[in-house]
Amino acid sequence: MSSDIKKTMWKAMSDSPKVMVSLVGEDMHAEPMYAQLDKDADSEFWFYTSRDNRIAKGGKAMVHFASKGHDVFACIRGNLTCESRKEVIDKYWSNPVEAWFEKGKDDPSLLMLRFELIDAEVWDADPSLKGMFKMLTGKTVKPEEMGEHEKVDL
Repeated sequence: MSSDIKKTMWKAMSDSPKVMVSLVGEDMHAEPMYAQLDKDADSEFWFYTSRDNRIAKGGKAMVHFASKGHDVFACIRGNLTCESRKEVIDKYWSNPVEAWFEKGKDDPSLLMLRFELIDAEVWDADPSLKGMFKMLTGKTVKPEEMGEHEKVDL
């Protein structure tokens, strides 16, 4: 099951890579970010941000994800670290990214962070027919009737 739910999470994230990110142990709210995903990298992804952003210092972080259809949810634990490899910065560069940086890739405020994934808790909310019937009629629903839920290493 772990492999299937991981694939479900990655597919949902590739369809809509908008997430909420926060640093662990900091007294601050999570903020929306756009994850740069690589179809061949399933243990990391990246964020473009500015050097004065609240997550710029990196460290232990949490990423929260809800799919477009609100049927896949994930809370991903990992570490944010500065990405300095020019080839990675160039690989994900796009017009929407450039719009945030006045001097493009040469902007002194540009920072790319790599999110190195540790593990995740994933919910695939695909209710069974029995679960849907119970929910619609106000009967008690068991968690297993509403889809899969699993903690997975990434």
